[in-house]
Amino acid sequence: MTYSSYSKLYGLIGYPLGHSFSQDYFNQKFDAENIDARYINFEIPEIGDLRKVLTGNPNLNGLNVTIPYKQQVIDLLDEMDPEAAEIGAVNVIKFIRRNGKLILKGYNSDIIGFRDSIAPLLNEDHTKALVLGTGGASKAICYALRSLGIEPQLVSRTPATGILTYEELTPEIIESHKIIVNTTPLGMYPHVDECPDIPYHLLTPKHLCYDLLYNPDVTLFMKRSEDAGAEVKNGLEMLLLQAFAAWTIWQR
Repeated sequence: MTYSSYSKLYGLIGYPLGHSFSQDYFNQKFDAENIDARYINFEIPEIGDLRKVLTGNPNLNGLNVTIPYKQQVIDLLDEMDPEAAEIGAVNVIKFIRRNGKLILKGYNSDIIGFRDSIAPLLNEDHTKALVLGTGGASKAICYALRSLGIEPQLVSRTPATGILTYEELTPEIIESHKIIVNTTPLGMYPHVDECPDIPYHLLTPKHLCYDLLYNPDVTLFMKRSEDAGAEVKNGLEMLLLQAFAAWTIWQR
C-alpha cells in the first residue's frame, strides 16, 4: 500500500528521527478511530528538503517539526500563529488550501504540552527555573514558564548576553532556581550515558527536574537528579499533550 492510497497524510520532519514516538501514536489513533489517514516520518538531512516532501506527497495535510528544524522552518512558511511568532519556534505546520494555493502556517503546541504537564507539580518554591539549552524547544519552554509566573534563565555551553554557562551555576543559583528543565538532546537514546553538566550534588528534595526527553524513560539527567533527592519527570506526557494539540490545530 502506498501513501497515496490514503485520503490524508500527516508526518514529522526532523533529523534524525529514530527516537520519535509520533508515528506510532498517530497511526494507532487513525486505526482505532477508523480515520483514512497515515502518519510517516520524513527524515530530511537539511530543511530545504521540505520542498521535496511537499511536492512528492500532494495528500499531505499537516506536519510536525522536531530537532533541528523548529527555528529553521520559519523561513519556509507563509503564515505564523502570533504565539509561535513571538516564541520564534514552530513544531506544527497547518496546511491551508486557499484559492488553489497551498498555505503553510506555523504553530507551537510545545507550549501547551509542557505547561499542562508541569503545572500540577508546581508549588510556592517554584518561582525561578533554569532552562538547559537554547534551541527551538527552549523558546517554547521559557514562554510557558512565564505564563505560569515562573522566571526562566537560559543555560548554555556557549557564553552569550543574558545566558549562563554551566560553569557559572553557583550554589546560590541552584538554590534559588528550584526548577531545572533539560531541553537539550543529551541523554537521548542511544547516547544514554550523557547528561547536562550541572552540579547535581547541590540539588535538594525541593527541586523539580524535568527532562523533555522520553527515550529512555529515565535519562541520566533524571537519575542523577533523583539520586540527589529531587523530583523528576520525563517528557512523555508533554509529547502526548502536544500531539493532541497538534491534531486539534490540523482539524480546525
